[in-house]
Amino acid sequence: MKVFRLSQTELDNLVQQWSKTSRVYRPAAGRQQSAHADCAPGWERATGSGPLTLAPGPAKSSVKTFLFPQPETMQTYSLKSSDPDRALLKEPAKATEKQIVVGLRPCDARSVQLNNLPYREDPFYQANLGRTVMVGFTCKDMCSTCFCDQMGGSPMATEGLDIAITELDDSFVAEVLTPAGEELTAGLDLAPAAESDLTALTARRKDCPQPDGARLDTLKGRDLNTLYKAPLWQALGESCINCGACTFICPTCYCFDVQDEVVRGQGRRIRYWDSCMFPLYSLHTTGHNPRGQKMQRTRNRFMHKLKYFPERYGPFSCVGCGRCVQDCPVNIDIREVISDLLTVE
Repeated sequence: MKVFRLSQTELDNLVQQWSKTSRVYRPAAGRQQSAHADCAPGWERATGSGPLTLAPGPAKSSVKTFLFPQPETMQTYSLKSSDPDRALLKEPAKATEKQIVVGLRPCDARSVQLNNLPYREDPFYQANLGRTVMVGFTCKDMCSTCFCDQMGGSPMATEGLDIAITELDDSFVAEVLTPAGEELTAGLDLAPAAESDLTALTARRKDCPQPDGARLDTLKGRDLNTLYKAPLWQALGESCINCGACTFICPTCYCFDVQDEVVRGQGRRIRYWDSCMFPLYSLHTTGHNPRGQKMQRTRNRFMHKLKYFPERYGPFSCVGCGRCVQDCPVNIDIREVISDLLTVE
């Protein structure tokens, strides 16, 4: 593994160098929207941008917007009577151009690995993942809503990243972790990190919050089936307004719906983000809805994160990014829900 030392100017020049040959994305300043149509909300193209400085905590929008676009065309077709291929479904060519996402945090990088478990055989997701290089920044400070250490992560974690950058007092240390990261730095005149930089990096990792494995094991050991009718779900359901904000900003929520759009005889079949918090999500064609009540939908969201997903894949479906805590309009806090599940009888 190669480790380089970068000044702020060298870091900015490095990002600009990448943008000459690839699409490079970075978190947008504040809540502004990029002028580029291909850019996900909350992100901007790095071309011509100012110095790369990041606010504490994760970006407003998670990295899933690059791997699971909203919407995503799955098939195209024509309904014109003059078209010899009328009604023939065609799969569009998958994008192959490299995209470099700079500035994501360790929690977002970990979410990519979690989403890859249910989507490991999805050709669209895998195509996007294969062309995406992730350059992340470890966290110097945690926001009050961050709890990655409580979900098995760490502010200094590097898993899932191709290059991990850590800010020291007056410079940055860049760890090249994968062949994709090596390709980005090949042939560039970058100074190797000094021994003092490596010592500072090790100290930072030692002093940062560590994954709370005991808490996770305790939660996994709880039989949540026995709490299926616990009073806490009714209280949460009465508070929740089922706006779906938590599912859209969550990096590990991946539910979708499929619809057809036809404009002047040209059609496309798209998939777009959906939410288990919406009443129509679980509505059957018979009219029956197994989760027709708010309480049932609220309970299902937390049970998926903390029971159904780990039973099927192993880890919990939450990385502790805190976005849902920040943006919930009625102040539902998943950390409090977990605490209740650990203590309620």
